[in-house]
Order: sequence, then structure tokens, then C-alpha cells
Amino acid sequence: MMNHTFFHDKMRMSYPEGSTKHRREKLSKNHFGHLWENGVGCPVGTVLILRVTKTDLLRLKSLGGDSSNPRRSWNNTYEPMLSGNDHHFAVTRTKRGTKLYNGAAMRVAIFTPPVQPNQISSTRLHIQIGSEFIQAGWTVKPLLYQGVITRLFVFTNAGGHQCYHSRCPDGAGMILVRADMAPGIPFDPQYIKAIDIAITKVTGNWGLNVLNEEIGFWPSSRFKESSGTGVEWGGEVYSPLSSPSPPMGNGRFPVGNPHYDSYIRDISIIDENYKADNTVKNTESYTDNSHGYKVRDSTETWWKVGHLGGKGG
Repeated sequence: MMNHTFFHDKMRMSYPEGSTKHRREKLSKNHFGHLWENGVGCPVGTVLILRVTKTDLLRLKSLGGDSSNPRRSWNNTYEPMLSGNDHHFAVTRTKRGTKLYNGAAMRVAIFTPPVQPNQISSTRLHIQIGSEFIQAGWTVKPLLYQGVITRLFVFTNAGGHQCYHSRCPDGAGMILVRADMAPGIPFDPQYIKAIDIAITKVTGNWGLNVLNEEIGFWPSSRFKESSGTGVEWGGEVYSPLSSPSPPMGNGRFPVGNPHYDSYIRDISIIDENYKADNTVKNTESYTDNSHGYKVRDSTETWWKVGHLGGKGG
């Protein structure tokens, strides 16, 4: 059972090059220890290794080229013949152009939309890196997790491989660094989680933070491009073409009220000069299925907010 404390996290805009001692001190804080029976997670100096059965390996292998794997919404806009209509999106995204991005962040409300065993409903931060991408957020994907619990997920599309978490051929997935937190861990519904992905200026590696704590990183050598070329914040759902699409977010159309809506707030980016920008004016709202899902932007005093959701169908 998770602690229901409301976290108010400042986005960590870059990951300093830390010594081994610094990293051990940092990991010993055990900010996610409350998720474990022993209250601390794994011993300092180790990382989580999820127990994987032969059935799990076969299932993960089958997902490697699965059409249900996460995608970018730009495919639906600019390459509709390649996308099909089994994936649907309701996102705030950067406009297509020549801008480069060294990171992005969000705080996301967590929900558990009802899905069928072969369906997926996610809300995620998506960083496009040329033709490759990485995603992190929450998802309900029964086929992968053998249940309908909302979980933290990470997805990598790099080097010609696609995989969840750290299970990529040739090590293309994210490298885990924490002893008490890993992708696949359950998220409590209706509580806000801060997620950001950013390049370490010194190394060029992409790092993932959850609740302002580093969870893992991707070495820069795994990507063809050295900077991001686009960012999406929002919902993605999948269903076989033979079935109606599942709900997104809390299953309701947004009205612009965070007390009612499923939403992403504190939307921000790190530009090509490593400067944080929380106004993010170079964005547009996009949905490919306005009958099933809607998205709308609003601006608070300092931050942009994306409201999204829908019942699907």
C-alpha cells in the first residue's frame, strides 16, 4: 500500500555528474522504501532485479514487435498510412519543426481506467529523438503485467529494438540505478506523480526522474541523435481493431477543471541550451478521435496544464 502523502516536487532540470559515494548517499535515502515490506527496498549498492519466469520471457519477446507497443502521435498526423487506427491519442505536443529539446517534465494525475485483457490505456511523457523515442508514465496493460493495476512504465525504441523497462536486446533499454524503485511498480490512483526525462549535460546520457529521484538512465550511444526533436505529454490507448477503444484517463471528457479532469500539469521543457522553459509556447493540442477522446490546454500562473480523457469507443 502506498503512502498517500501529496508530493510537491520541483523539476530537476539536469543530472550532475556524481561520484560513487554521492550516488550511494543519494540511494540510501530510500524515498520509495514505503513501497516494500521491509520498508527500505534492496541493500545500498544494489538495484532491483525483477523475478522473471520463462512465461514472462516468452510474453515479453512476443511484445518486441507487437503492434500494441507505444507510438508517437505524429505518425497519425504525418504518416497515417503507417499508423492504422488501433492506437488513439489525446496529447499536448510540441509543433513539428527544427527546435531541439534536452528534456521535458510533467506532474501527472494517476487513474485506473477499465480495460480488456488485450487493451492498453496510458498517460505518458514521450521524448522523440529523431526516429527513435523513449516514454515514461503510467499504464494499465493486462497482457504485460497480468492484471489491471496502474503501474509505472518505461518504454524504449532505440537501435532497431523496442522494449519495456530494461529488457531490451543488446542492452538498449534503460539502466536502473535505484535499490527501491523500478518500472512496473504499482501507482496509487488519483495521486500526482512528477516525472521528468532530461540529458545530463556532462555525459549526454538521458536520465529518468520520478518524484525528483533518479530511477535510471539511457547512455547517449544508444540513440542516433544527440537531442530530442519533439515532446508529447498526454494519453495513448490501444485496442485491436475488432474491439471498441478503452477509456483514457478517468474516462471523462475534460472540462478544464483539475478537480474533475484527468490532467498533466507543470508541463515544461529544457531547450537546446539547457534552459528550463515552463511556458512551452511551441505546442499544439492533438487528438485523432474526437468522438472518443478530447484534450484541452490551460495556463496557470506559471505553468501549462493539459486536460485529457474520454470514454473511448
